[in-house]
Amino acid sequence: MRVVIIGAGIGGLTTALRLHRAGVECTVHEQSTQISALGVGINVLPHAVRDLAELGLLERLDAAAVRTKELLYLHRLGPQIMVKPCGLDAGFALPQLSFHRGRLQAVLLAAVRERLGPDAVRTGHRLVGFDQDADGVRARFADRHGEPLGEARGDVLVAADGIHSTVRATLFPDEGAPRWNGVMMWRGATDWPEYLTGRSMIIAGGTAAKLVIYPIGEGREPGTKLTNWAVCILTGTPGDPPPERQDWSRRAEAADVEPHIDRFRVPHLDHAALVRATPEFFEFPMCDRDPLPHWTRGRVTLLGDAAHPMYPMGSNGAGQAILDATSIGRHLAAHADPAAALQAYEDERLPATSEVVLRNRIGGPEGVIDEVERRAPDGFDRLEDVIDAAELDAVVSGYARAAGADRSQVNRTP
Repeated sequence: MRVVIIGAGIGGLTTALRLHRAGVECTVHEQSTQISALGVGINVLPHAVRDLAELGLLERLDAAAVRTKELLYLHRLGPQIMVKPCGLDAGFALPQLSFHRGRLQAVLLAAVRERLGPDAVRTGHRLVGFDQDADGVRARFADRHGEPLGEARGDVLVAADGIHSTVRATLFPDEGAPRWNGVMMWRGATDWPEYLTGRSMIIAGGTAAKLVIYPIGEGREPGTKLTNWAVCILTGTPGDPPPERQDWSRRAEAADVEPHIDRFRVPHLDHAALVRATPEFFEFPMCDRDPLPHWTRGRVTLLGDAAHPMYPMGSNGAGQAILDATSIGRHLAAHADPAAALQAYEDERLPATSEVVLRNRIGGPEGVIDEVERRAPDGFDRLEDVIDAAELDAVVSGYARAAGADRSQVNRTP
């Protein structure tokens, strides 16, 4: 069997490694002429780390990341709502890892080229069309100027080409633009003095105004970490067309985020100074798409953000793509009929990811902050006067089960 993969992001590269491990030949086609370290911070939870560890990558990943120890949920004005241990500190068999997105992608890319060969990832190849018949799939490519670059044939085509997927648009031509929830995100990272444990993640505020801070790598000076931050502000009306195309590399102006910095109070570090010290940062409208009725048509299927783009809540976007890769690798290895393998993959993954997409629309596990702020918009002195601890735990635990990320699922014997 031979598989043509579209997209060299986290989902596409992990799929290539999974297929190689299963003895399935594949190539990855990426439209960018070079794969650079785009994006800022990203979290990979233990359920996805487990799948990457099975590929023999844990040591490399660990060296490129920070092992997140705890997650603090705060009211926007500073009072603490919940502290949740993470990874090994929460009793998981594997850590939760926080990366610069480009560093995670670089680890995966290096592994693909080492194991599958230097030509396994073909950059500068933009998919312009595909067709299929009883014998296989044919994908057609062009360069960035539109000049044809030839074709690739395979038994299967896996589209891991992101929220603006060419393949998804072909399968669902009337879908339209991504759905914007009205929230604009500004994101950046810079070296900063360690705070709390040096491995602590902070989420302050709910859907309308949220600040996220966590370390993603060692800093250049002792006692510092490369520290990621995100400011998320409701600036539009949910359901409006996004103000601009989602693009990890769209740079932002300091004047855009400056009016929002003082909406937050964080007792553990000077978040305003952190944001203002960041030399460059990016803006990104928070978008998803409605869950699809199906991903697969014959020998063609979707994976990762092409299949189920979701709001970045609960640290699940990359993780779900990694789980997709594990599933499709297993089914393609187990089925002689490629179409049957892809249908089995869809049957396993589409319902689970659709639930996560919909849960993220109502705040994901961070819904605990929304509920507290709804009841106590001006803060509180005693949390128990606002909400019962069991209510908070039910939101977080229920989300973890739906995402396949609770201890009973992650620590099970393979």
